[in-house]
Amino acid sequence: MVEFTRRKLMATSVAAALGASVSGVTGGRSVESPEDADTARAPWVNGELKRFSSTALGAEVTGPFVFEDGTPLYSLQHPSRDNPAPYDKSGIGYFSGFQFSLDGDNDDFDELSIPQTNEEKGVVRGADADYEFLAQEQDPINGGTERLGVAQTPDGRDITQDEFAGTQYGDAAYNPDCNQFVATNEAGTEGYLFTNWENSPGNVSRIPLSQDEDGEWNADLENAINIANTDALRDLGGTRINCYGDLSPWNTMISSEENYSHPRVSLTATVGDIEEKGTGKGLVGAGQFWNRPNPNEIQEAVEGYYGDDAWEIQGWWSLTGLEFLAYYLGAERVDQRSDSAADSADEESNTLTPIGDHYPNPYRYGYHVDIREPTAETPEPVKYYVMGRAAWESPDVQNDLRTVYGCSDGDSKGIYKFVADEEIPSYDDPMDVAGTLYAPKVTNEEAAKNVPPANVDLEFEWMELGHATNAEVESWIAEYDDVTQEDYLETHADTDWREDLDAAVEEADREVIENGNRNYVTNEEIIEWAEQYESEGPDGVDEELRKVPFLETRAAAKEVGATIEFNKAEGVDSVDDAGPGDYVYFAISELNDDMATVGDVQLERVDGGVVYRGKLEDDYNVSTLEPVIVGPDASDPADVANDALINVDNVYVMDDGRVLCCEDADQFGRSYANDCLYVYDPATDGQGRASDETGDDEKADEAGNRASGGDEGDSEC
Repeated sequence: MVEFTRRKLMATSVAAALGASVSGVTGGRSVESPEDADTARAPWVNGELKRFSSTALGAEVTGPFVFEDGTPLYSLQHPSRDNPAPYDKSGIGYFSGFQFSLDGDNDDFDELSIPQTNEEKGVVRGADADYEFLAQEQDPINGGTERLGVAQTPDGRDITQDEFAGTQYGDAAYNPDCNQFVATNEAGTEGYLFTNWENSPGNVSRIPLSQDEDGEWNADLENAINIANTDALRDLGGTRINCYGDLSPWNTMISSEENYSHPRVSLTATVGDIEEKGTGKGLVGAGQFWNRPNPNEIQEAVEGYYGDDAWEIQGWWSLTGLEFLAYYLGAERVDQRSDSAADSADEESNTLTPIGDHYPNPYRYGYHVDIREPTAETPEPVKYYVMGRAAWESPDVQNDLRTVYGCSDGDSKGIYKFVADEEIPSYDDPMDVAGTLYAPKVTNEEAAKNVPPANVDLEFEWMELGHATNAEVESWIAEYDDVTQEDYLETHADTDWREDLDAAVEEADREVIENGNRNYVTNEEIIEWAEQYESEGPDGVDEELRKVPFLETRAAAKEVGATIEFNKAEGVDSVDDAGPGDYVYFAISELNDDMATVGDVQLERVDGGVVYRGKLEDDYNVSTLEPVIVGPDASDPADVANDALINVDNVYVMDDGRVLCCEDADQFGRSYANDCLYVYDPATDGQGRASDETGDDEKADEAGNRASGGDEGDSEC
């Protein structure tokens, strides 16, 4: 759920640190001093925000879900191993004996106090309810042939550091995230719980659940499965870093791949900047080093090559675990234990020995994955390549069955929209899904400059990037299926790596930095696509360049001037039966760095984040983002920060229009370090929906009140 920096990982191995809750740092830059963060009306709430739960120390609140009877559930992701059992292990749990009333009223629970004692900080607490685990990391499942959340090689060997030497993206099964329940009876008391496991290789588990007469939920682990270990998902290349997701209107779980390692340029840089400068030095991102031997060591290597001129390679840390993904696909193992690692029992690192077979194709990761046939013995996953490639936090599929909004997590990332030509479930073959991919362009940036986020709505239009079918995009991806780590060396270095491996790796690294990775889509192709886009429009580009915005979505969008500067665009959700006039909620975990300094928008920074909402228009378009929750500044004292929503992550809109807001929080000025789950009750009519009865004059007054910084109708959080 979070984008880490190398500086935060120096104290421990990458393998141990990935999955730890780190916010306030993104893409290599940390939160500036509190003196730089004094923003008016932060914190601020338009409505009511009420704390429902605090999670165990070290853990994020992830994967919220509310069953049909109002029972809430969420995942305990990467808790501290020092917590008392069972809160020292990750897991999935529900709140026993409590149901939200689903009548749009926050009076259905008493607000939970902040955690104060060590005992309260080490456990999961809920308002008026006890947290009961349904399952925990590495529980035996599927008749004892698997462990919950653990991916396996094709021959059934668990991919863990107990079995393999090398780096891994988070401890296996330590990062449960999204939960979606697919009911199999009308009452919603039986069905399958699908859970994302945010690792590499990625995973989605399916657990049969049932509710007894007393209202308690029970998990059938004997018949649970890891979908990662089915041929159906392995044939797609598997997944990476499955984060949040959505329950589709056609009643399937859609899992999103948060592929942080996709950036080919770092932060605000564009490919055009590389062309103008004549070198990628200082600009290149992690995506260019995907097939480098020992890829996650590229940051250390660049620091050695360039010294004081080295730069933070955005996403380098998430190259961790690529070798394990190769083993998942059937690659022959290489000796990955280095001499230094051999001296340490708790640290594994890779050698430079390249993998020459079954290496993952980077363009097969970073998509929304629809788990079709969810109740079949073996579900049939499909990747929506046509919806664009990103570090997807989550999608939100609208009730027209055609429009999908998605948030890409990390620094200088995008909010994207996809609109299918026809209703998505109407296609007999999901590979025939056809549609148009869009990126946003903020149009009132001058009005937003140096303004507190609470005071201004963001207005934007959607830039069409391209149109294709899912099958077309997959065919473009397949062109890169056989690229390996050996190819990285043989393409970019004259030195024979078999004779001098260290020299060949350095030579290849420097060549990729200067001229780009020639094994994949090239810088020249992206620039040519952008030039043709500008002169001929998205439908006028050459046939061989149509692939660019689908395979290199972020780079393409930046190249044509889209507003790709949202910092940690996290959750996005709307009520299940949303229609025109209802709201889509967008969570921006930190509003700082590019969005506050050098990009199109340049709002005053709010390191605690902002929740926006956009009203659905008649065609399910959203063109205005209205702030409804603003987090605190880093400078705020504990008496302010203790009761504020900080670094909002997942958002989940309940049937009555209230919004569950999950934290992935830095402590800021708080007296406690636990993440919390809040319930947001917007300014509503009696049904929990935003009222459409407000007159034009009243709306104008409300807009003026925000613009002037007034407090009428608002409450401090």
